[in-house]
Amino acid sequence: RKTDLVSRLTVGVASGACAAYISCPVEVALVRLSNDSSLPKEARRNYNGVFDAGRRIAREEGLAAFWRGSTPFVGRAMLVGATQVGTYDQFKQTFDGFGVKNGTVMNVFCASMSAGLLYSVITMPFETVKNRMAFQTPDKDGRLEYRSLAQSFSTIAKKEGAKKLWSGFLPYYGRCGGHTVGMFVAVEWLRKEYRKFAGV
Repeated sequence: RKTDLVSRLTVGVASGACAAYISCPVEVALVRLSNDSSLPKEARRNYNGVFDAGRRIAREEGLAAFWRGSTPFVGRAMLVGATQVGTYDQFKQTFDGFGVKNGTVMNVFCASMSAGLLYSVITMPFETVKNRMAFQTPDKDGRLEYRSLAQSFSTIAKKEGAKKLWSGFLPYYGRCGGHTVGMFVAVEWLRKEYRKFAGV
């Protein structure tokens, strides 16, 4: 059945929030592992893989550390759901109106890259804050530099300038756009196969 834009946005937001909250422990471990080598030698955690990271985070910092940075992570995922999933079909219709026929590979590509661009621009500040919050270590007094979403946005903007929130945008968009194209090409194929199977 056909769905309107509000329905697509709502489903995208809800699914993004659920997926992000459930997967947050894995994301924290991933951020720690991928950024550990950038720290000075004396500050490195030296995890031996994802399972070692998970075990040590739980033992040394408590289970709550797995959800450190969950607010920007969930917020980002909600925005991804709304801007990527929620706008894709809308962009397909828009490009169809420009003469890029709906259902063609070019239509899917253009709609996917547009949805990917929109979600990249909107979500990159959340990605930046999420990584800062997940990767940080307490100072000698046990305080964390980044404590909440709003405070983290404010701290980065004041200390480094607002543009820092979009630092590394081109590779981020390359990843997001590429992922979006691959995902929706697969979605369109699955839709087509399902319709064949169901005789719709």
